Amino acid sequence: MENMHQNPPSASEWLASAKSDASAQNVGMYLLHNGVVRVTSKAAARFGQTDDKPVAGMEVSYDREKLEEIKRATCAMAGVQVVKVWINEGSLHVGDDLMYVLIGGDIRPHVIGALEYMVGRIKSECIQEKELF
Repeated sequence: MENMHQNPPSASEWLASAKSDASAQNVGMYLLHNGVVRVTSKAAARFGQTDDKPVAGMEVSYDREKLEEIKRATCAMAGVQVVKVWINEGSLHVGDDLMYVLIGGDIRPHVIGALEYMVGRIKSECIQEKELF
């Protein structure tokens, strides 16, 4: 896969834009998820596997139509006012930004639930990651 590495959005600009929107008067909380490529393999981080080599990088792609579907579903959740998402693509290295997700909503349980829902669906249904050792 060719290196299509993109510059991540500015979290400060995302927040400023969200706070200047008409929906901001209904928002009591914003949460920002910043997924990053790590040196520890998924198997080691999630399942305690100890015989993996360190990750050197990752090949990443994603399904744009599925991402829009997930975004629409998240926007329809109770209390959610703001949904922004950016996913990096191509050949990434340890420390590179993998994704940003910003959720703004009325109350903490709605915002936390929406962030968990969206990131979980992106990771399980939308994004393709191949760890490179």
